[in-house]
Amino acid sequence: MVRLPLTPEEVERGQRLGALLRHARGDRSMLHTALDARVSPETLRKIESGRVATPAFSTIAAIADVLGLSLDAVWAEINKAEVDRPVRAIEPTDPRRHAPERLAS
Repeated sequence: MVRLPLTPEEVERGQRLGALLRHARGDRSMLHTALDARVSPETLRKIESGRVATPAFSTIAAIADVLGLSLDAVWAEINKAEVDRPVRAIEPTDPRRHAPERLAS
């Protein structure tokens, strides 16, 4: 399976997620946090450093639970910068371009 490159927005979101988790972890050791969340310390380190920008939902849910964070709060925090950014206009597409070709009967 080929993984598509991340967009700049996804990279930024991953960095915000990592910063949020690092801040929430505070003085708690990375090792104990990872073990309590049942993830490897290396996975937690990569998420906190932003090297894994799109971790699995279950991984984030487990870490957030250990740190006492609600998933709603995590979602709101990591998407905060996107709310401040203007929405890009999306050009309408012609639905006929994406319709399957019909065979002549």
